[in-house]
Amino acid sequence: MRPKVPAMLGLKLDDRDLKILSILSREGRLSKAALAERVNLTPTPCMQRLNRLEAAGVIAGYHAEIALHKIGPHVTVFVTLELESHSAESFRSFEKLVSGREEIVNCWAVGGGLDYLLEVVTRDIDAYQRLIDGLLEAGAAIARYYTYIVTKQTKAGPLPLEAILEPGP
Repeated sequence: MRPKVPAMLGLKLDDRDLKILSILSREGRLSKAALAERVNLTPTPCMQRLNRLEAAGVIAGYHAEIALHKIGPHVTVFVTLELESHSAESFRSFEKLVSGREEIVNCWAVGGGLDYLLEVVTRDIDAYQRLIDGLLEAGAAIARYYTYIVTKQTKAGPLPLEAILEPGP
């Protein structure tokens, strides 16, 4: 069954575009010639599609997945937290504060009783606690926070592009 691809901001994605995105989300270092071959295009039209996807911001960047455990000790911590105040200024202030902390690798505003979910990567638990103490001392206005230490990763994968698109007719 063919996915129905929404047109967003005038950009229409077809099956080949989705295949390009799917392949790159798993194999970002694939050569342009190999990518063209995998999507059954010649290199020039494949590059035109790739350039269009990059220019539209659909491809936000390329990166390497680093095996941190091979480099040195580290700990990954998920933190849920609630702010003392739910004013727009409180949210802006908190988001500005966490944006400057490189140990906070992801921060999501969430609904459902808590305000934020953070993914933190530090050398050890002491470094994590120093980060939290620093946020509290910097006036982050955190009412409460809960710490969840990752003991092992059991799954990681690319975005489920086809699964999030509605099936077509």
